[in-house]
Amino acid sequence: MSNENAPEMDLEMSPEMALETSSMDADARKRASDWLGGAGLRPTRQRMTLAELLIGDGHDRHVTAESLFESVQATGASVSLATVYNTLRSFTEAGLLNEITVDGTRSYFDTNVTDHAHFHYEDGRVVDASKGPLPLARLPEIPEDYEISTVDVVIRLRQKRRV
Repeated sequence: MSNENAPEMDLEMSPEMALETSSMDADARKRASDWLGGAGLRPTRQRMTLAELLIGDGHDRHVTAESLFESVQATGASVSLATVYNTLRSFTEAGLLNEITVDGTRSYFDTNVTDHAHFHYEDGRVVDASKGPLPLARLPEIPEDYEISTVDVVIRLRQKRRV
């Protein structure tokens, strides 16, 4: 239903906005392509779509396979949930992502692969808790012929109880 008195809406992008969007898209594609290439992964259409969503804006993020799948759907791209799961595994095996397991049923994937701790909130959010390695005073004795590959620190938070 149209309103004769309503102002006309300009649905077209101005040339400046189109250039800025095109430049941002080109930057995201380049960032994604370099990210994949640096890990020796071929930049397939699906990998590029997911890589652009993960690191295209240059910011680190924590995603689940489901949340990334929802982001893919919002773009209109065609990537199945199974492909998202498989690609997140490939990215993790290639060293592009760290997997953070917060309980036995939920994993988050972190684009920041440096050593750092995480906060896990009751509402499901996962955020970085530190900007670098967390000093650990004592670790258990390591069995002979083994070495520590990683130490994951997830600090679970809940709202303080009011008394």
